[in-house]
Formats: sequence, structure tokens, C-alpha cells
Amino acid sequence: MKPIAAQRRVHARTLLTAGLVTSLALVAGCAKSEDDSGGDKGASQNTDSGQVVASPSGGSGPTCAIDAYGGKKIDLKSATVGFSQSEKEANPFRIAETASIKAEAKKRGVQLLTANAQSQFSKQISDVQDLIAKGADLLVVAPLNSDGWEPVLRAAAAKHIPIVTIDRKINATACKDYVSFIGSDFVEQGERAADQMIEATGGKGEIAILLGAAGNNVTTERTKGFEDRIKEKAPGLKIVFRQTGDFAREKGQSVTENLIQSKPGIKGIYAENDEMGLGAVNALKGAGKKPGEVKIVTIDGTRNAVQGIVDGWIDGVVESNPRFGPLAFQTLDTFTQGQKVSQDIVIQDSSYTESNAKSDLGKAY
Repeated sequence: MKPIAAQRRVHARTLLTAGLVTSLALVAGCAKSEDDSGGDKGASQNTDSGQVVASPSGGSGPTCAIDAYGGKKIDLKSATVGFSQSEKEANPFRIAETASIKAEAKKRGVQLLTANAQSQFSKQISDVQDLIAKGADLLVVAPLNSDGWEPVLRAAAAKHIPIVTIDRKINATACKDYVSFIGSDFVEQGERAADQMIEATGGKGEIAILLGAAGNNVTTERTKGFEDRIKEKAPGLKIVFRQTGDFAREKGQSVTENLIQSKPGIKGIYAENDEMGLGAVNALKGAGKKPGEVKIVTIDGTRNAVQGIVDGWIDGVVESNPRFGPLAFQTLDTFTQGQKVSQDIVIQDSSYTESNAKSDLGKAY
């Protein structure tokens, strides 16, 4: 398969002040495995796997500062930061994400309180309320869902606690309810996955989508990007199956098993994260399929998925970089010093294909 050139849209919004962008360009890779006792066990030795902020043209867009948000300047080193993780850390994305937050807090000497919602939204709401009650001055939240955050936002507003959300957005008002969102352009990820699917299939045939969990912007936007690009560039590809796999390997496998039965001629599967894609691989193996017989494109960039390209089972992976620690803490540091930060901080993501999977396997998480 030929490599896919990353097609970057120019974002019509500023991402950070110039000084912050410069400092973030130096961010290195972070820890890759984690346990709830803290620490940075399993730190990556790769120095080019850290997040990089996408560079827009014009440098204009909505920003946030303390005087607009409310509150007062804080020395980050003397502050307590609360981190709320949304999902069970069986998923490599979540393992790497939490490890990155812990490693950066340790590096900066910042006191960190952590909680894991275990994929239960009601628990995440109570987790964040508990972090506030325990004295968190600042919050970093990886939301499970986009809606339903009003109780947390009220509690944080009452104490003027700045909130940064990572990897998923909440449906609230930036620089009022929260300071900034840091994450990928999920529509673009879907578009790039579609480009990979078009190349893998030749632009013709029946394909399926393994949808992510309902109720968050990641699923909605990755689906929109993929479907719109397929409609625009490959009308010969027909999406004949859509079913949620809840971002889980086991669910991805069971959904694909049903797919093989109901659509035996399926030519391609777009999985909205690697775990579902790996579940699809297990289902295809169980059905006696050969590598490459059904084209699979996924999003995340986990080591197992990239190895799947090397082994011939997966055709392309669009990266979604989970190493948020350096960028999240730099954003908080800049904001609490009284400087402006962007309300919407978009990161660049790479991709893996047959041409680079083996050589770049070490960059995966």
C-alpha cells in the first residue's frame, strides 16, 4: 500500500501564545505504562513521540485569561492538580494518557490527585466533585461523555477552579465553564481514515463502521469526517453496516462476528479506535479469513495496532496521541501566570501505513 500524505486543514483559530507554542515544540515523549500508585514506570525512551501543537495561519482565535475566567494567579508548583480519568485502564490509550499526566506532575514537582471513573459517568461526576472537596486548585479532566457536566461546573465555578479538558470536549462554554480543550481534530482523523480506506480498497465495495461509544464528540466527529470524505471522494464505496463497539476490543470482536454473518462480502472495516479494530482482527481470524482479505483502518496508534500493519491484518492507522501531560501542564502554567491561552488547542497526529509501520513501531504506545 502506498503511503498516505497527511492532509492538514488550516485551523482558523489560535492555539497558544507564541511563547507557549515555542516551548511546546520541545516536548518529549512520556511514560507508556502506569499503575494507580503513581510514578512513571515504563517511561518511553523515544524523544519524538510527544504532542506537537498544530500551527495555524494568521494566529487569531478565541483565547482565555484569568481576568475573563475569574480567579487569581497561582504558582503551579505550589498548587494541587486533580486529574479525572474516564475509562478503565485496560485500553493502551488510557494507560499512556494517565502515565503522561503523572510523569509530568512528578517532573514539575506538582502535587497530583487522581481518580478513575472506570467507564461510569456518574462515578466521574462524583470523582471530580471529590477532587474539588480534597482541595484541588486546578483540574485536568478526560471526559467520558460530553453532556451532563453541570454539577461539576457549578462546584468549580464557586471556587474559581480552572478546568482543562483533554481528548474529549464537554458541551459547555469555553473561558466561562472551562478554560481550554486540548485534543485532536477528530473530523480530520475521520477524513484521513477514509483516505486510507479508499486507497486500500481501490474505492469500490461494501464497507462497515465500528462506531465508538455514544454521547461524546469523538465518535460523532470521527464518523462525520469519514462518511463525508467517502461520499466526496469514493462514491463506489458503500457503507452498509454501522454498529457501536463502545471503543472496546471484546465488543469490536462480537460486532464483527455478526457483521461477517450478515455481510459476508464486506470489503473493509473502519474502526473508530484501535481496540475495536483489533477485536475485528480476532473475529476475522476466527472466521478463517486471511490477512488483507478484509481491509481494516483504525484510529489511535497503539503498538498492537501498528504491529497489525506489519503482520498484514491492518491496512492503516491514524494516530491520536495520548501523551497530554506536558501540554496540559504547560497550558495550566501559562494560564495561572496570567497569560492568555487558546480555548481550543489542536494537536498534530501522524499516521502509520505499510511503508512506515515497521520502522516507526517504537513511536507507538
